[in-house]
Amino acid sequence: MADSVGRAIVAHVQTWRPYTLCYPALVGVAGASLAGANRFGEFAAAAAGPALGWLAGHYLGDYFDRDLDAIAKPQRPIPSGRLSPRAALVGGIGCALGSAIVVTVANWRALVLFVLAMTGIVAYSRVCKGRGISGNLVRGLITTLAFLVGAMTVRALPPWPALVLSVVFLLHDTSSNLIGAIRDVEGDRAGGYRSVPASRGVPFAVGLALALYAGALVLAALGALLPIAHRLPYLVLVVLAAGLGVTAIVPLLRLTPDVVQVRALRAHQLLVIERLVLASAVIATGLDIRTVVFVLVPVLLFSGLTQAAMRARHELPPTARGTDRKAYQT
Repeated sequence: MADSVGRAIVAHVQTWRPYTLCYPALVGVAGASLAGANRFGEFAAAAAGPALGWLAGHYLGDYFDRDLDAIAKPQRPIPSGRLSPRAALVGGIGCALGSAIVVTVANWRALVLFVLAMTGIVAYSRVCKGRGISGNLVRGLITTLAFLVGAMTVRALPPWPALVLSVVFLLHDTSSNLIGAIRDVEGDRAGGYRSVPASRGVPFAVGLALALYAGALVLAALGALLPIAHRLPYLVLVVLAAGLGVTAIVPLLRLTPDVVQVRALRAHQLLVIERLVLASAVIATGLDIRTVVFVLVPVLLFSGLTQAAMRARHELPPTARGTDRKAYQT
């Protein structure tokens, strides 16, 4: 009995992907900071609402993708039998309800954005994921909505600088999701999904991801012209994020077919760190840089350590993990 309970807990934790959860929380806090938040309750709601919605997305995504995962990633909780589809569906609905409650208490007007985000989560897995760039754009849009929800924990409606910087997250996360699609290209082809790398090829997908990322960087840099309180810390963190992002994406231009999956995963792992820095840059527009660093450092450590401990086993089937050493040597 104890063993079965333990396996179920591990399966749920793997479904949560702990290394990703700090990001939606920071994105929400970034929206609140830019909107002028100055109370703990505002920041807490801005973090909790998007984070719970993100958890709902993981559960529901795995529920809808269970047939594809059975082909490409049989080690994951649902296809391996360690988590039932019903448990995933219940978990997703429960987290979505929790997110809706937080958003409603903070600002009922933000429920419109919440509904759009939940619709996007379902549409991504059910319709858009296997239909080219539309799926990547939907993933970017979900992060954009999380950012605007964070701003609306402070204001009745998002201030116009938040609308401008929300496009940064749209471009950035569309690019990041494309890198994830490169990692999954073989499984998508086997499952009949028409993702960008599956239909147009990996080199085209890498070039498109790099172009979208460059657009996000340019707009982020221009964000320093907005009426923000702390320009220098914002720009320093944007430059740091840019360095990490370029380091992750540019080497993919030289991918060879035998290491595509592992190297794309490594690139995305670095982007998971990079996007925390980018979100923190926007937080620094409204908060003292010492406070930002105090939050960012433990978040980076947590995300990095949990990725190292969990991510390869969750994303790569056992047959692909053997190429990990080769990916570093070539």
